[in-house]
Amino acid sequence: MPIQNNIRRDWLSNPKTEFLAGLVVALALIPEAIGFAIIAGVDPSVGLYASFSIAVIIAFTGGRPGMISAATAAVAVLVGPLVREHGVEYLFAATILMGIFQGIAALLRLDLLMRFVSRSVITGFVNALAILIFMAQLPQLTGVGWETYAMVAAGLAIIYGLPRVTGIVPAPLAAIVLLALVAIVGEVDVFSVGDMGALPDSIPLFHLPQVPFTLETLRIIAPFSLAMAAVGLLESLLTAGIVDDMTETRSDKRRETLGQGIANFCTGWIGGMGGCAMIGQSVINVTSGGCRRLSTFVAGSMLLFLIVVLGPWVAQIPMPALVAVMIFVSISTFRWQSFLEIRHHPWQSNIVMLATVFTVVWTHDLSIGVLVGVLLSGIFFAGKVRELVHLSSERHGTTRTYTFSGQIFFASADRLVEAAWFNEDGVKDVTMDVSDAHFWDISATGALDKIVLRLRAEGKQVEVIGLNEASATMVEKFGEHDKPFESYGTVGH
Repeated sequence: MPIQNNIRRDWLSNPKTEFLAGLVVALALIPEAIGFAIIAGVDPSVGLYASFSIAVIIAFTGGRPGMISAATAAVAVLVGPLVREHGVEYLFAATILMGIFQGIAALLRLDLLMRFVSRSVITGFVNALAILIFMAQLPQLTGVGWETYAMVAAGLAIIYGLPRVTGIVPAPLAAIVLLALVAIVGEVDVFSVGDMGALPDSIPLFHLPQVPFTLETLRIIAPFSLAMAAVGLLESLLTAGIVDDMTETRSDKRRETLGQGIANFCTGWIGGMGGCAMIGQSVINVTSGGCRRLSTFVAGSMLLFLIVVLGPWVAQIPMPALVAVMIFVSISTFRWQSFLEIRHHPWQSNIVMLATVFTVVWTHDLSIGVLVGVLLSGIFFAGKVRELVHLSSERHGTTRTYTFSGQIFFASADRLVEAAWFNEDGVKDVTMDVSDAHFWDISATGALDKIVLRLRAEGKQVEVIGLNEASATMVEKFGEHDKPFESYGTVGH
């Protein structure tokens, strides 16, 4: 019964809207796939076949219904050197190995690492992608005639105006169809999809990569495959989280990780390049009403149908129409609320968000941008928690009492040592009250050891009281003191 409910929900729910949404995505995928193939230095068919294969397979295996996966720029930029130095056949082999690496990542539950990506990093990631999507349209808007600008403006007017009149047909689809009719009938002089590259006229077939099956081949492709797998999973899981927010539903990140691996593994066997989730096309799909697996499947299958069966007609679609759609996606993707949030969010969060945006836009590498954001988030978090440690001490006669509270770990352990009084005359007994402190790592236990052992070396009697059970276990296991734990201190209050 649950299986039937899932089938009904993902495949039979609102099929008309899902089909139309998938059709819009398919049209938008064509120039993107061709462009990414050019970036990778391969024939357009490599990008188009990859987009078809990945989208169709991920519709069944993915963990985020409604999300679109296909050939992407993030992966294409990584494989350019491989293609130039060794040829396209090594790209196919690397794509297969990429899928295997992603399958291993799913088994190791590496998707859980996404928990360390802060909200500020995600916001920066989204804004950077929106900027990159817009920047990718600029070549189509430079050195062209007024007709191009007029069609882009008309496309945007249709996209934003049609929903106010009717919602029967997705506005992006209406814009593409109407502008295509105007361009064909009026013979408007603008760039078309056909100008991007030749469209294939046959379906993809099984293709065994023509590479030597040797360790040398593995040595060549493994670094590229690992980088492709990492970048692909990073972008896919971040995009899945964004689509989760847009649809107010949850996704299975582990299944998505495995699904990406299966899709890329299979794509390499039909002469396709690697890919991952696409935030732009996913936004188009969701805003057009496609939130289920059917729309993703339609996007992939209709892509193949359009290029193989309707290729001559598709080639005449004006690029300004698709540019208008992608500008709409860029505007819709950018989180405009983040400008207002800067005023009341902590300055650390703002720096993380802006650093992520600038790094991604500067390097055009999503993984580097997210890595910078995560590292900054970790540094700021460690610094913040470090300041939550409270240290005090007081002396009564020959006894000095220290009181430590807060989280003691590598970033705050030095403060314990700095607070200790060494070589203090007249003090014979030292009590260290850590009832309100928690020791997290070996840096923390090492700092406690350093204080205790040095004070004992001065001839003082040292007693540690209040160690909670977890902290006591850390001290007992990793402490370097030269006496049994029972004489080191007492546990509890």
